[in-house]
Amino acid sequence: MVRASPVGTHLPASGLDIFGDLRKMNKRQLYYQVLNFAMIVSSALMIWKGLIVLTGSESPIVVVLSGSMEPAFHRGDLLFLTNFREDPIRAGEIVVFKVEGRDIPIVHRVIKVHEKDNGDIKFLTKGDNNEVDDRGLYKEGQNWLEKKDVVGRARGFLPYVGMVTIIMNDYPKFKYALLAVMGAYVLLKRES
Repeated sequence: MVRASPVGTHLPASGLDIFGDLRKMNKRQLYYQVLNFAMIVSSALMIWKGLIVLTGSESPIVVVLSGSMEPAFHRGDLLFLTNFREDPIRAGEIVVFKVEGRDIPIVHRVIKVHEKDNGDIKFLTKGDNNEVDDRGLYKEGQNWLEKKDVVGRARGFLPYVGMVTIIMNDYPKFKYALLAVMGAYVLLKRES
């Protein structure tokens, strides 16, 4: 026989009594929940590292942070990257690159490529929505990028999915609140 109780009878007066729920758990349940949380975090890290190996890119997924690549990509688009060293860089290709002295990678299109006889390649980039090339963004005295500067090449995208990342970076308190709620959920979720 299955018994049902009226809706809302198990909710504490405060709505979410997190510490009360933690006190009600025995040590074995608490250890199990912490281990479950650790497994979720380690699984996410393993998936990320696996993507790095498969794509050859140190950052296989990036978010477009500005409108400099419109209309091709908009702010908040999620890009999927590959960076296989044997693939040549060609004009017209969209690359993500890092510049010395800047923490955030830049997503722009290759507009000129110079290839030397010995195989060395240098190239110039520009945002589709920008008036001038990127020489002003490169480190002082640098006029061209090299293959070593490339984080990856755009192979696909999901429109606006990365807006969550932008919101969390623009509003850090929202990010910490969301992480706290997710952590509490994982720790307090009971197995049925």
